[in-house]
This record gives sequence, structure tokens and C-alpha cells, in this order.
Amino acid sequence: MHAKDILIDGFDRVREEVHAAVEGLDPRGLGARPAATANSIAWLVWHLTRVQDDHVADAFGLDQLWLTQDWEKRFGLDLPPQDTGYGHSSAQVAKVRVREAGLLTGYHDAVHAQTLTALRELTAADLDRVVDERWDPPVTLGVRLVSVLSDDLQHVGQAAYVRGILQSAVA
Repeated sequence: MHAKDILIDGFDRVREEVHAAVEGLDPRGLGARPAATANSIAWLVWHLTRVQDDHVADAFGLDQLWLTQDWEKRFGLDLPPQDTGYGHSSAQVAKVRVREAGLLTGYHDAVHAQTLTALRELTAADLDRVVDERWDPPVTLGVRLVSVLSDDLQHVGQAAYVRGILQSAVA
């Protein structure tokens, strides 16, 4: 198995878990927060997808789908267009409300498809390419992709946990 195949498998798993986390939830369930300052499922899935969109696009010289496929307009959030959710306050988290689960999964699926297209073209040498010199040591493409995958897995796990909390409160 090649490194790109491991990355593809990892991002495929994120997609599966995103769908499982939001499937069957209405806007109220998607926006519910188990505590006043906790993140909602909608915010967690939106954020992990925004970060993936932003970072993968930047690393591969692609356009962010949030902006070029009008996802920003479809979501209609009261946030700056380039916002990814990084460092959001509780009030900003509350602004991420969606009218249906399909909006979240649709955006995630589009970003996932762009990510897989980029990954399929990777060579082993590409993973050593420096994509961000603001850090010491500079960040390579391989490190950036693992970082995005790690962040995605953490946030989708949090979304599944929030879903479990919400479902146990109803039972």
C-alpha cells in the first residue's frame, strides 16, 4: 500500500463518519449544544469540512469549493467568507445553523471528491514538498495532509459523541 492510499482510506473514513453523525437529524438536532459553550454537530462538521477545503486547496493550488461552488451562499452564515471556524467563540459557534443535514453532507462530499482527486495524483516525492514556510520546521505536504486528517477525525468523533449525548437524553 502506498502512502496516498492510506490517506485516501483515512479521508474515506471521515466521510463515512460525517454521514453517520448527521444522518436523520433535523435542524434542531444538528444545532443542539449539550452545554452552553459546547460545539454543535453542525458546527463540528462545517468546521472540519471548511478546514479540509481550505488546507487541501491551498496545498494543491486549488480553489476552495466554499467560495467557487457557492456553498458559502447556500449556507448563508453570518460569518466572513474565508472563515473556517478556527478559534471561534461560543457566539460564533452559535451562528453555524443549517436547515438540513444534506447541506452539510453535500458540502463535505464535494470537498471529499476534490481531496481524493488531488490525492490520486500524488507521488511519494510530492509528500516532501514544502507547503508552508511560516513554521519551523517548514510544513511539508505529507505533514499538512496528516494534520488535516487528524483534525477531521477528532472533530467527526466529537460530532458522534454529541449525537450520542443528544440521543441518550431523549431515551
